[in-house]
Amino acid sequence: MSAQELITYPPPQGVIYSQHNDDYTVKVRKPGGIWQDLFEYKVKVDMDKPQDASMVYFDFSGSVEVAIRKNNGDAHAIKVRPGIADKDVVLKGNTAFFALKKPAKLSVEFDGDKLHNLHVFGNPLEKDRPGPGDTDVIYFGPGIHTPKDTLDGSFLIPSGKTVYIAGGAIVRGKLVCDGVSNVCIRGRGILDQPQRGIEIKHSKNITIDGIIVVNPKHYTVYGGGSEGISIRNLKSFSANGWSDGLDFMSCSNVTIDDIFMRNSDDCIAIYGHRWDFYGDARNYKVTNAILWADIAHPINIGIHGNTQKGGEVIEDLLFKNIDILEQDEDDPDYQGCMAITAGDLNLVRHVSFEDIRVDDFQEGQLFNLRVVYNAKYNTGPGRGIEGVTFKNISYTGINLNPSVIKGYDQTHGVKDIRFIGFKINGQDVTNQVANKYMVVGPFVDGVIVENKHIVSTQSVPTSGPVTGR
Repeated sequence: MSAQELITYPPPQGVIYSQHNDDYTVKVRKPGGIWQDLFEYKVKVDMDKPQDASMVYFDFSGSVEVAIRKNNGDAHAIKVRPGIADKDVVLKGNTAFFALKKPAKLSVEFDGDKLHNLHVFGNPLEKDRPGPGDTDVIYFGPGIHTPKDTLDGSFLIPSGKTVYIAGGAIVRGKLVCDGVSNVCIRGRGILDQPQRGIEIKHSKNITIDGIIVVNPKHYTVYGGGSEGISIRNLKSFSANGWSDGLDFMSCSNVTIDDIFMRNSDDCIAIYGHRWDFYGDARNYKVTNAILWADIAHPINIGIHGNTQKGGEVIEDLLFKNIDILEQDEDDPDYQGCMAITAGDLNLVRHVSFEDIRVDDFQEGQLFNLRVVYNAKYNTGPGRGIEGVTFKNISYTGINLNPSVIKGYDQTHGVKDIRFIGFKINGQDVTNQVANKYMVVGPFVDGVIVENKHIVSTQSVPTSGPVTGR
């Protein structure tokens, strides 16, 4: 395998007209080589008023050069997020040029337009790619695939199988792992507009790697009562009500790495009991993620549980090296880029947020930690929140609402919250100025900012049901 390699994927003939967005013309090449044209897929974003954004994907090793021409209207400014410095992007007329030296997931925004932007997914090369005749492989080659044997648009995956969705393939149905083990779903292709993207129910040792999920009607990944879930290099878009990204109910031992989630509800949600899923949720590691919540939370933990059995424990969660590109949530009860909302006698403890960079957003809070009784979703208040660390958290922008830390009552409170390396617009947030950026309510014990305690800024109890949206 050469140091410089570039692989592009032609689209199926059946989508060239129906799913193409001509807002941009995108090309990629090896340095100094011949430009290769990419297919610009149409993806819906933002459920408040769904808009047509664009997406391209390719694989490479070494480095590549990317050229993006805006086809409609003049271009005056360009921003490529995250991680691409302005000085490394050249705008000539209506065309932007930049280089990639490693795999990346990017939003390209001309003149500040986040609703009709281009998403660029430069994947690493695949290893050990299976073929259509391989044993224990369910193979979807280039083309369009729809389920024929189920009424609800499902592909049922047996234990021990690898599901491979090749680049240039579009699968129009959900993949279901129900009561199975040792399943791998991988490739470079697209799950297109399924009812749900992937369901993992009462299963063990499930891997998802490399695919794209475009506009499911509900969840991208729906996990319940399962353990040993690994998700890598997943890309997702949604623009419907209840179209969360990754939702886990009573799941444990979950690893999530190198993902891009743009969703019109929570990007990542971790709960206890819901529906027919029961049990605690433990041991989550979420790293190297890019999260974009057109509404609701980028990260949401804890609201659903089982009051009939005394509640559940949600613990040992790590979120590290994450870029949050947007939150736009009107309802203060559902704000918080990093939200722990403990309801239903859940105890949420031992949670770490580390190396989190938050860009300016339309409306929201940086974090929200509350023990609640939400009348819409709960049958009782949460048990408590304990031991949460925020380390190397930064926000850059002007639309920040004060963050909130609140308990419910004397026996359902929040304790041991620590901030280390907390910056707003490049300035350190010390304990002397922390009250400018956060509201510490009643029934909270032990909020420490840079090794110094801060006291409650609100003494009036706020217990009682929250009506919600």
